[in-house]
Amino acid sequence: MQIDDIEIIEPTPVLNSKKCRFISLMIKLFLETTTIVSGLIAFYLYDYFIAIATALLMFIIVGIIRAKLRNEVIPFSQNEHYYNDKDIADWYTSKQICDDAFELKLEKI
Repeated sequence: MQIDDIEIIEPTPVLNSKKCRFISLMIKLFLETTTIVSGLIAFYLYDYFIAIATALLMFIIVGIIRAKLRNEVIPFSQNEHYYNDKDIADWYTSKQICDDAFELKLEKI
């Protein structure tokens, strides 16, 4: 195996500003807690059967959202690697929300 055949993996981007890190944290918390919180709310308002159904439905919906976010911003050659919610949120925030133009606007403020 030659060294030329090995593809270089792009590391997870580092967020520099506090606003970008806060946005990334909010996306991470959304991906991690939406299923549990919606199930608990449904259990409080209705009963356990509706709560289980709601939790399963939200698990599927959040899984689709997580996959769309991951496939949108992570390079195609790295799609087969495992990324946790924090990595997905960091990639999405750095590529879609906190690009260079946004960073320049933050510096002016």
